[in-house]
Amino acid sequence: MGWGSNEMSGYKYWGGKNDYEAYLRQEGFEVFTTSVGPVSSNWDRAVELFYQIKGGQVDYGQNHSEKYGLIQKPPEKIFVGLYPQWDKEHPIHIIGHSMGGQTARMLQYLLENVIYQDEEELIPETSVIMSKIHEGWIRSITSISTPHDGTTLSNIITKGIPFLQDIIGIAAVVGNNFYDFDLQQWGFDKQEEETWAAYYRRMREHKAWGTKNMCAWDISIEGARELNTIAPANSNIYYFSFSTANTRLDSSSGFHVPNETMSLILRANARAMGRNKAYWADGSATDSTWFQNDGIVNTVSQYGPTSGLNGADPIAEYRLDELLIPGQWYHIKTINMDHKSPLGHGLEVEEDIKEMLKFLDRHCRLLSSLPIHKE
Repeated sequence: MGWGSNEMSGYKYWGGKNDYEAYLRQEGFEVFTTSVGPVSSNWDRAVELFYQIKGGQVDYGQNHSEKYGLIQKPPEKIFVGLYPQWDKEHPIHIIGHSMGGQTARMLQYLLENVIYQDEEELIPETSVIMSKIHEGWIRSITSISTPHDGTTLSNIITKGIPFLQDIIGIAAVVGNNFYDFDLQQWGFDKQEEETWAAYYRRMREHKAWGTKNMCAWDISIEGARELNTIAPANSNIYYFSFSTANTRLDSSSGFHVPNETMSLILRANARAMGRNKAYWADGSATDSTWFQNDGIVNTVSQYGPTSGLNGADPIAEYRLDELLIPGQWYHIKTINMDHKSPLGHGLEVEEDIKEMLKFLDRHCRLLSSLPIHKE
């Protein structure tokens, strides 16, 4: 449910009342913030991410668009490019929070594969990102609180209220000046003669809610396994992960319960996740190691991708004196905060804010020191 820099009346997704991007720029880093569809699929978000950085007309691909009933090239989504010189000679570092870490890996997949509009005839898509391989364009991917193996919250929510559709109703009342769902590919814009009631009903009944082309599937246990299968670690990319946890073991029940420092709005989630199991298609289930969580994502899922059908990505605990190698994940630390606090949301203590800014500065200096790896 992220938002762009020009939304939410200046309250930043990255930093809240404290603008992380501005801080890092002051420290000498070249930093850009992107805004992808908050409830869209990782595929749609990765395509948007590419064109926002490189520039051009967003093109979701003919095959994908026909499959899910999308507008392939929404005229509202044309970008000048935040970093148009982006290529293998000017690779980028991507830092993604929550589902953003998955989206970065989907972008990696789209960059390193040719995508076909006709798989039988092997006719490539015509879009810039899908028509050819773009090897070496990403130097590193850093994930913060990312559901690499999915989150059991997705299973809980789908059995409860259809919260995404209800948020659509809120958007229908508030309007897009405050928050934009970036769903023009769904035909999401309100028509000029359309009443708010009709618009709300049309969006609630949109067929996209029942497909796999949305966030609820991608952050599920099975949805994450699909991504982990098609997008294993690339031997030329460095990977880093930060996990978050804000629950504790209740020895009397064997379940996890939220800490007092967890945001009130996340405590019900945390309590449910602290005792809930989820099941893969083969019938196997998550175990008690999944009970620890940050109110949105199970902590064990945040270390790196492990559930792919072809095996797990290599994951190691980061050591300061270690010679880093590409092609494997380095889990740097578990932050004792809930899911949104690392971004500055809910952080009121000045020392906590300063510590998060130092944390970002240290990590960006680490990224800047990485060599460009070429085979």
